[in-house]
Amino acid sequence: MADRFFPNQMPHFVAEAPADELAPSDSDIAGDPLTPSKLLSLPHAALSARFIQTALDLKETVVRGMWTLSERYPQDYTLYTGALGTAFLALKSYVVSNNENDLKLCSEIVRACETLSGDSRRVSFLCGRAGVCALGAVAAKLANDGRLVDHYLEKFKHIKLPSDLPNELLYGRAGFLWACLFLNKHICQHTISKTIMRAVVDEVIKAGRQLGKNGKSPLMYEWHGKKYWGAAHGLAGIMHVLMNMELKPDEVEDVKNTLRYMIKNRFPSGNFHSSEGNDSDKLVHWCHGAPGVALTLIKAAEVFGDSEFLQAALDAGEVVWNRGLLKRVGICHGISGNTYVFLSLYRLTGDPVYLYRAKAFACFLHQNAQMLISEGKMQSGDRPFSMFEGIGGMAYLFFDMNEPSAARFPAYEL
Repeated sequence: MADRFFPNQMPHFVAEAPADELAPSDSDIAGDPLTPSKLLSLPHAALSARFIQTALDLKETVVRGMWTLSERYPQDYTLYTGALGTAFLALKSYVVSNNENDLKLCSEIVRACETLSGDSRRVSFLCGRAGVCALGAVAAKLANDGRLVDHYLEKFKHIKLPSDLPNELLYGRAGFLWACLFLNKHICQHTISKTIMRAVVDEVIKAGRQLGKNGKSPLMYEWHGKKYWGAAHGLAGIMHVLMNMELKPDEVEDVKNTLRYMIKNRFPSGNFHSSEGNDSDKLVHWCHGAPGVALTLIKAAEVFGDSEFLQAALDAGEVVWNRGLLKRVGICHGISGNTYVFLSLYRLTGDPVYLYRAKAFACFLHQNAQMLISEGKMQSGDRPFSMFEGIGGMAYLFFDMNEPSAARFPAYEL
Protein backbone atom coordinates (compact mmCIF):
# COMPACT_ATOMS: atom_id res chain seq x y z
CA MET A 1 0.00 0.00 0.00
CA ALA A 2 2.82 2.43 0.84
CA ASP A 3 4.02 2.25 -2.76
CA ARG A 4 1.02 4.41 -3.68
CA PHE A 5 2.12 7.43 -1.65
CA PHE A 6 5.19 9.22 -0.33
CA PRO A 7 5.73 9.03 3.45
CA ASN A 8 4.58 12.28 5.01
CA GLN A 9 7.80 13.53 6.60
CA MET A 10 6.75 17.17 6.82
CA PRO A 11 6.78 18.96 10.17
CA HIS A 12 3.61 18.73 12.25
CA PHE A 13 3.31 22.52 12.08
CA VAL A 14 5.39 25.45 10.85
CA ALA A 15 4.35 28.92 11.92
CA GLU A 16 4.02 31.58 9.25
CA ALA A 17 6.54 34.38 9.58
CA PRO A 18 5.35 37.94 10.22
CA ALA A 19 4.42 39.84 7.08
CA ASP A 20 7.36 42.26 7.42
CA GLU A 21 10.02 39.57 7.83
CA LEU A 22 12.54 39.24 5.01
CA ALA A 23 11.76 36.22 2.84
CA PRO A 24 14.53 33.69 2.19
CA SER A 25 15.96 33.53 -1.30
CA ASP A 26 15.28 30.73 -3.78
CA SER A 27 18.77 29.35 -3.21
CA ASP A 28 18.08 29.11 0.51
CA ILE A 29 14.94 27.07 -0.12
CA ALA A 30 15.99 24.85 -3.01
CA GLY A 31 18.49 22.81 -1.02
CA ASP A 32 15.91 21.10 1.22
CA PRO A 33 13.25 19.72 -1.16
CA LEU A 34 11.57 17.06 1.00
CA THR A 35 11.29 19.15 4.17
CA PRO A 36 10.03 22.49 2.84
CA SER A 37 9.80 24.19 6.22
CA LYS A 38 11.56 27.29 4.93
CA LEU A 39 9.01 27.65 2.16
CA LEU A 40 6.16 27.00 4.61
CA SER A 41 7.41 29.68 6.97
CA LEU A 42 7.18 32.43 4.35
CA PRO A 43 4.72 35.24 5.05
CA HIS A 44 1.46 34.68 3.16
CA ALA A 45 2.12 37.40 0.58
CA ALA A 46 5.54 36.00 -0.31
CA LEU A 47 4.36 32.39 -0.54
CA SER A 48 1.29 33.44 -2.52
CA ALA A 49 3.48 35.30 -5.03
CA ARG A 50 5.51 32.14 -5.59
CA PHE A 51 2.40 30.02 -6.10
CA ILE A 52 0.89 32.51 -8.55
CA GLN A 53 4.05 32.80 -10.63
CA THR A 54 4.37 29.03 -10.80
CA ALA A 55 0.67 28.75 -11.69
CA LEU A 56 1.09 31.25 -14.52
CA ASP A 57 4.12 29.36 -15.85
CA LEU A 58 2.27 26.03 -15.65
CA LYS A 59 -0.76 27.55 -17.37
CA GLU A 60 1.41 28.50 -20.35
CA THR A 61 2.77 24.95 -20.48
CA VAL A 62 -0.75 23.53 -20.35
CA VAL A 63 -2.02 25.87 -23.06
CA ARG A 64 0.89 24.90 -25.29
CA GLY A 65 0.39 21.17 -24.69
CA MET A 66 -3.42 21.08 -24.84
CA TRP A 67 -4.24 23.85 -27.29
CA THR A 68 -1.39 25.26 -29.35
CA LEU A 69 0.20 21.93 -30.29
CA SER A 70 -3.21 20.51 -31.26
CA GLU A 71 -3.47 23.36 -33.77
CA ARG A 72 -6.54 24.55 -31.86
CA TYR A 73 -8.51 21.44 -32.78
CA PRO A 74 -8.21 19.03 -29.84
CA GLN A 75 -9.67 15.52 -29.96
CA ASP A 76 -11.00 15.61 -26.38
CA TYR A 77 -13.36 18.49 -25.58
CA THR A 78 -14.12 17.59 -21.95
CA LEU A 79 -13.24 19.52 -18.81
CA TYR A 80 -12.01 16.33 -17.13
CA THR A 81 -9.17 15.43 -19.51
CA GLY A 82 -9.59 17.69 -22.53
CA ALA A 83 -9.55 21.21 -23.90
CA LEU A 84 -12.40 22.54 -21.77
CA GLY A 85 -10.21 21.96 -18.71
CA THR A 86 -7.67 24.33 -20.27
CA ALA A 87 -10.45 26.89 -20.78
CA PHE A 88 -11.44 26.44 -17.13
CA LEU A 89 -7.83 27.03 -16.06
CA ALA A 90 -7.59 30.12 -18.29
CA LEU A 91 -10.74 31.49 -16.66
CA LYS A 92 -9.22 30.91 -13.22
CA SER A 93 -6.08 32.72 -14.34
CA TYR A 94 -8.21 35.65 -15.51
CA VAL A 95 -10.02 35.85 -12.17
CA VAL A 96 -6.71 35.91 -10.27
CA SER A 97 -4.56 38.02 -12.62
CA ASN A 98 -7.22 40.08 -14.47
CA ASN A 99 -5.36 39.42 -17.72
CA GLU A 100 -7.89 39.97 -20.52
CA ASN A 101 -5.94 37.61 -22.78
CA ASP A 102 -6.85 34.72 -20.48
CA LEU A 103 -10.55 35.49 -20.81
CA LYS A 104 -10.22 35.70 -24.60
CA LEU A 105 -8.35 32.40 -24.62
CA CYS A 106 -11.05 30.77 -22.49
CA SER A 107 -13.76 31.94 -24.89
CA GLU A 108 -11.80 30.78 -27.93
CA ILE A 109 -11.33 27.29 -26.51
CA VAL A 110 -14.99 27.05 -25.51
CA ARG A 111 -16.04 27.89 -29.07
CA ALA A 112 -13.92 25.01 -30.37
CA CYS A 113 -15.35 22.69 -27.71
CA GLU A 114 -18.88 23.71 -28.68
CA THR A 115 -18.22 22.54 -32.23
CA LEU A 116 -16.58 19.31 -31.09
CA SER A 117 -19.40 18.47 -28.65
CA GLY A 118 -22.23 19.28 -31.06
CA ASP A 119 -23.43 15.68 -31.51
CA SER A 120 -22.36 14.41 -28.07
CA ARG A 121 -24.93 12.55 -25.95
CA ARG A 122 -22.95 13.25 -22.79
CA VAL A 123 -24.65 15.81 -20.57
CA SER A 124 -22.51 16.37 -17.45
CA PHE A 125 -20.36 19.32 -16.46
CA LEU A 126 -17.09 17.39 -16.33
CA CYS A 127 -17.49 15.16 -19.36
CA GLY A 128 -20.38 16.50 -21.42
CA ARG A 129 -21.98 19.27 -23.38
CA ALA A 130 -23.49 20.90 -20.26
CA GLY A 131 -19.99 21.86 -19.16
CA VAL A 132 -19.25 23.50 -22.50
CA CYS A 133 -22.43 25.58 -22.50
CA ALA A 134 -22.20 26.50 -18.81
CA LEU A 135 -18.57 27.59 -18.96
CA GLY A 136 -19.22 29.45 -22.22
CA ALA A 137 -22.08 31.40 -20.66
CA VAL A 138 -20.04 32.38 -17.59
CA ALA A 139 -17.05 33.47 -19.68
CA ALA A 140 -19.37 35.50 -21.92
CA LYS A 141 -20.88 37.22 -18.88
CA LEU A 142 -17.43 38.19 -17.64
CA ALA A 143 -16.72 39.58 -21.11
CA ASN A 144 -19.98 41.59 -20.96
CA ASP A 145 -21.27 39.83 -24.08
CA GLY A 146 -24.97 39.43 -23.42
CA ARG A 147 -25.70 38.01 -26.85
CA LEU A 148 -23.19 35.20 -26.32
CA VAL A 149 -24.54 34.52 -22.83
CA ASP A 150 -27.98 34.01 -24.35
CA HIS A 151 -26.52 31.79 -27.07
CA TYR A 152 -24.94 29.38 -24.60
CA LEU A 153 -27.95 29.38 -22.28
CA GLU A 154 -30.22 28.53 -25.21
CA LYS A 155 -27.92 25.67 -26.15
CA PHE A 156 -27.87 24.49 -22.52
CA LYS A 157 -31.65 24.48 -22.23
CA HIS A 158 -31.92 22.32 -25.34
CA ILE A 159 -29.77 19.54 -23.84
CA LYS A 160 -31.81 16.36 -23.65
CA LEU A 161 -31.15 13.82 -20.92
CA PRO A 162 -31.24 10.25 -22.30
CA SER A 163 -33.58 7.86 -20.50
CA ASP A 164 -30.71 5.44 -19.85
CA LEU A 165 -28.53 8.11 -18.23
CA PRO A 166 -26.67 6.98 -15.08
CA ASN A 167 -26.93 9.04 -11.91
CA GLU A 168 -23.28 9.65 -11.05
CA LEU A 169 -21.28 12.86 -11.28
CA LEU A 170 -18.84 12.27 -14.11
CA TYR A 171 -21.31 11.26 -16.82
CA GLY A 172 -24.74 11.23 -15.26
CA ARG A 173 -27.66 13.18 -13.81
CA ALA A 174 -25.66 14.49 -10.85
CA GLY A 175 -23.18 15.96 -13.32
CA PHE A 176 -25.95 17.71 -15.23
CA LEU A 177 -27.40 19.10 -11.99
CA TRP A 178 -23.97 20.45 -11.04
CA ALA A 179 -23.85 22.36 -14.32
CA CYS A 180 -27.24 23.88 -13.44
CA LEU A 181 -25.90 24.94 -10.05
CA PHE A 182 -22.80 26.46 -11.64
CA LEU A 183 -24.96 28.59 -13.93
CA ASN A 184 -27.27 29.68 -11.12
CA LYS A 185 -24.29 30.75 -9.04
CA HIS A 186 -22.37 32.61 -11.73
CA ILE A 187 -25.12 33.98 -14.03
CA CYS A 188 -28.08 34.57 -11.71
CA GLN A 189 -30.02 32.58 -9.14
CA HIS A 190 -32.87 31.36 -11.34
CA THR A 191 -31.05 30.92 -14.65
CA ILE A 192 -32.03 27.25 -14.60
CA SER A 193 -35.46 26.89 -13.05
CA LYS A 194 -36.28 24.85 -10.00
CA THR A 195 -38.80 22.96 -12.13
CA ILE A 196 -36.11 21.71 -14.51
CA MET A 197 -33.79 20.69 -11.68
CA ARG A 198 -36.55 19.14 -9.60
CA ALA A 199 -37.51 16.78 -12.42
CA VAL A 200 -33.92 15.50 -12.50
CA VAL A 201 -33.71 15.26 -8.69
CA ASP A 202 -36.89 13.15 -8.73
CA GLU A 203 -35.21 10.70 -11.10
CA VAL A 204 -32.08 10.53 -8.95
CA ILE A 205 -34.03 9.95 -5.73
CA LYS A 206 -36.30 7.38 -7.37
CA ALA A 207 -33.37 5.39 -8.74
CA GLY A 208 -31.49 5.53 -5.43
CA ARG A 209 -34.47 4.31 -3.43
CA GLN A 210 -35.19 1.53 -5.90
CA LEU A 211 -31.70 0.07 -5.60
CA GLY A 212 -31.43 0.79 -1.89
CA LYS A 213 -34.77 -0.71 -0.85
CA ASN A 214 -33.40 -4.17 -0.05
CA GLY A 215 -30.18 -2.95 1.54
CA LYS A 216 -29.06 -1.04 4.59
CA SER A 217 -28.52 2.26 2.81
CA PRO A 218 -31.69 4.19 1.86
CA LEU A 219 -30.06 5.34 -1.38
CA MET A 220 -27.77 3.29 -3.60
CA TYR A 221 -26.59 3.59 -7.19
CA GLU A 222 -24.83 1.48 -9.79
CA TRP A 223 -22.41 2.42 -12.52
CA HIS A 224 -21.14 -0.29 -14.86
CA GLY A 225 -22.42 -2.97 -12.52
CA LYS A 226 -20.71 -1.69 -9.36
CA LYS A 227 -22.19 0.17 -6.42
CA TYR A 228 -19.58 2.89 -6.01
CA TRP A 229 -19.15 5.00 -2.89
CA GLY A 230 -16.82 7.72 -4.16
CA ALA A 231 -17.18 11.20 -5.58
CA ALA A 232 -16.72 10.48 -9.28
CA HIS A 233 -19.15 7.61 -9.81
CA GLY A 234 -20.93 6.94 -6.55
CA LEU A 235 -22.68 7.89 -3.36
CA ALA A 236 -20.38 10.71 -2.23
CA GLY A 237 -20.70 12.65 -5.47
CA ILE A 238 -24.45 12.18 -5.77
CA MET A 239 -25.08 13.10 -2.11
CA HIS A 240 -22.89 16.18 -2.54
CA VAL A 241 -25.02 17.44 -5.41
CA LEU A 242 -28.30 16.58 -3.69
CA MET A 243 -27.30 18.64 -0.66
CA ASN A 244 -27.23 21.70 -2.93
CA MET A 245 -30.86 21.10 -3.92
CA GLU A 246 -34.15 21.92 -2.24
CA LEU A 247 -35.13 18.53 -0.85
CA LYS A 248 -38.28 17.29 0.82
CA PRO A 249 -37.98 16.29 4.50
CA ASP A 250 -37.99 12.56 3.73
CA GLU A 251 -35.33 13.07 1.05
CA VAL A 252 -33.15 14.97 3.52
CA GLU A 253 -33.38 12.01 5.89
CA ASP A 254 -32.44 9.62 3.09
CA VAL A 255 -29.33 11.68 2.31
CA LYS A 256 -28.35 11.88 5.98
CA ASN A 257 -28.86 8.15 6.54
CA THR A 258 -26.96 7.24 3.39
CA LEU A 259 -23.99 9.21 4.71
CA ARG A 260 -24.39 7.58 8.12
CA TYR A 261 -24.36 4.17 6.42
CA MET A 262 -21.03 5.05 4.80
CA ILE A 263 -19.58 6.34 8.08
CA LYS A 264 -20.69 3.25 9.99
CA ASN A 265 -19.21 0.87 7.43
CA ARG A 266 -15.90 2.64 6.67
CA PHE A 267 -12.61 0.83 7.14
CA PRO A 268 -11.04 0.70 10.63
CA SER A 269 -8.32 2.97 9.18
CA GLY A 270 -10.93 5.70 8.62
CA ASN A 271 -10.75 5.33 4.84
CA PHE A 272 -13.84 4.56 2.75
CA HIS A 273 -14.63 1.69 0.39
CA SER A 274 -14.35 2.38 -3.32
CA SER A 275 -17.46 0.27 -3.95
CA GLU A 276 -19.93 -1.88 -2.07
CA GLY A 277 -18.28 -5.09 -0.91
CA ASN A 278 -14.79 -4.06 -2.01
CA ASP A 279 -12.55 -4.61 1.02
CA SER A 280 -9.34 -3.26 -0.49
CA ASP A 281 -8.25 -0.31 1.65
CA LYS A 282 -5.86 1.22 -0.90
CA LEU A 283 -7.36 4.23 -2.63
CA VAL A 284 -7.05 7.68 -1.05
CA HIS A 285 -8.32 9.72 -3.99
CA TRP A 286 -11.05 12.24 -4.74
CA CYS A 287 -12.62 9.71 -7.11
CA HIS A 288 -12.44 6.78 -4.69
CA GLY A 289 -11.73 6.93 -0.96
CA ALA A 290 -11.47 9.38 1.90
CA PRO A 291 -10.73 12.66 0.05
CA GLY A 292 -13.93 12.78 -2.00
CA VAL A 293 -16.04 11.49 0.88
CA ALA A 294 -14.42 14.05 3.20
CA LEU A 295 -15.54 16.92 0.95
CA THR A 296 -19.07 15.53 0.99
CA LEU A 297 -19.05 15.16 4.77
CA ILE A 298 -17.82 18.74 5.09
CA LYS A 299 -20.78 19.80 2.98
CA ALA A 300 -23.08 17.76 5.24
CA ALA A 301 -21.63 19.43 8.34
CA GLU A 302 -22.27 22.84 6.74
CA VAL A 303 -25.82 22.02 5.61
CA PHE A 304 -27.09 19.99 8.56
CA GLY A 305 -24.93 21.28 11.42
CA ASP A 306 -24.51 17.71 12.65
CA SER A 307 -21.45 16.98 14.82
CA GLU A 308 -21.40 13.38 13.56
CA PHE A 309 -20.65 14.55 10.02
CA LEU A 310 -18.07 17.04 11.24
CA GLN A 311 -16.20 14.39 13.22
CA ALA A 312 -16.29 11.96 10.30
CA ALA A 313 -14.90 14.69 8.03
CA LEU A 314 -12.08 15.39 10.49
CA ASP A 315 -11.32 11.66 10.68
CA ALA A 316 -11.19 11.41 6.90
CA GLY A 317 -8.86 14.40 6.87
CA GLU A 318 -6.42 12.45 9.05
CA VAL A 319 -6.38 9.67 6.46
CA VAL A 320 -5.53 12.20 3.77
CA TRP A 321 -2.74 13.74 5.87
CA ASN A 322 -1.19 10.34 6.57
CA ARG A 323 -1.69 8.64 3.19
CA GLY A 324 -2.56 11.44 0.77
CA LEU A 325 0.85 12.43 -0.61
CA LEU A 326 0.14 10.30 -3.65
CA LYS A 327 2.66 9.50 -6.34
CA ARG A 328 0.36 11.31 -8.73
CA VAL A 329 -0.02 15.01 -9.39
CA GLY A 330 -3.66 15.40 -10.44
CA ILE A 331 -6.96 16.62 -9.10
CA CYS A 332 -8.90 13.36 -9.48
CA HIS A 333 -6.35 10.98 -8.00
CA GLY A 334 -3.36 12.99 -6.91
CA ILE A 335 -1.88 15.38 -4.39
CA SER A 336 -3.51 18.43 -6.00
CA GLY A 337 -7.01 17.11 -5.36
CA ASN A 338 -6.19 15.87 -1.87
CA THR A 339 -4.97 19.32 -0.87
CA TYR A 340 -8.50 20.65 -1.23
CA VAL A 341 -9.63 18.51 1.71
CA PHE A 342 -7.52 20.67 4.03
CA LEU A 343 -8.64 23.89 2.34
CA SER A 344 -12.26 22.84 2.91
CA LEU A 345 -11.64 21.83 6.51
CA TYR A 346 -9.98 25.19 7.10
CA ARG A 347 -12.99 26.98 5.63
CA LEU A 348 -15.34 24.92 7.82
CA THR A 349 -13.46 25.05 11.12
CA GLY A 350 -11.15 28.08 10.91
CA ASP A 351 -8.45 25.91 12.50
CA PRO A 352 -5.03 27.08 11.22
CA VAL A 353 -3.68 23.52 11.33
CA TYR A 354 -5.74 22.74 8.21
CA LEU A 355 -4.44 25.79 6.39
CA TYR A 356 -0.95 24.64 7.30
CA ARG A 357 -1.65 21.15 5.95
CA ALA A 358 -2.95 22.58 2.67
CA LYS A 359 0.19 24.70 2.40
CA ALA A 360 2.35 21.68 3.22
CA PHE A 361 0.85 19.56 0.42
CA ALA A 362 0.97 22.48 -2.02
CA CYS A 363 4.58 23.23 -1.08
CA PHE A 364 5.50 19.57 -1.55
CA LEU A 365 4.18 19.85 -5.10
CA HIS A 366 5.82 23.21 -5.66
CA GLN A 367 9.19 21.89 -4.54
CA ASN A 368 9.14 18.37 -5.94
CA ALA A 369 6.52 17.60 -8.58
CA GLN A 370 8.43 18.49 -11.73
CA MET A 371 11.58 16.75 -10.50
CA LEU A 372 9.73 13.61 -9.38
CA ILE A 373 7.83 13.42 -12.68
CA SER A 374 11.06 13.75 -14.69
CA GLU A 375 12.66 11.00 -12.56
CA GLY A 376 9.68 8.69 -13.08
CA LYS A 377 8.83 8.69 -9.38
CA MET A 378 5.50 10.53 -9.81
CA GLN A 379 2.85 10.13 -12.50
CA SER A 380 1.48 13.10 -14.42
CA GLY A 381 -1.42 11.04 -15.81
CA ASP A 382 -2.25 9.62 -19.22
CA ARG A 383 -3.14 13.19 -20.24
CA PRO A 384 -0.28 15.04 -18.54
CA PHE A 385 -1.57 18.57 -19.28
CA SER A 386 -5.19 17.93 -18.35
CA MET A 387 -7.21 19.47 -15.53
CA PHE A 388 -8.13 16.33 -13.62
CA GLU A 389 -5.21 14.01 -14.35
CA GLY A 390 -2.26 16.29 -15.06
CA ILE A 391 -0.49 19.51 -14.24
CA GLY A 392 -3.51 21.63 -15.21
CA GLY A 393 -5.03 20.73 -11.86
CA MET A 394 -1.81 21.59 -10.03
CA ALA A 395 -1.80 25.02 -11.68
CA TYR A 396 -5.43 25.52 -10.61
CA LEU A 397 -4.53 24.61 -7.02
CA PHE A 398 -1.62 27.06 -6.99
CA PHE A 399 -3.98 29.85 -8.12
CA ASP A 400 -6.34 28.89 -5.28
CA MET A 401 -3.54 29.10 -2.71
CA ASN A 402 -3.59 32.86 -3.27
CA GLU A 403 -6.82 33.11 -1.28
CA PRO A 404 -7.22 29.82 0.63
CA SER A 405 -10.49 30.71 2.37
CA ALA A 406 -12.18 31.15 -1.02
CA ALA A 407 -10.76 27.95 -2.57
CA ARG A 408 -13.18 25.34 -3.88
CA PHE A 409 -12.45 21.93 -5.37
CA PRO A 410 -12.94 22.55 -9.11
CA ALA A 411 -16.22 21.28 -10.58
CA TYR A 412 -17.27 19.81 -7.22
CA GLU A 413 -17.55 22.47 -4.53
CA LEU A 414 -19.56 25.59 -5.35
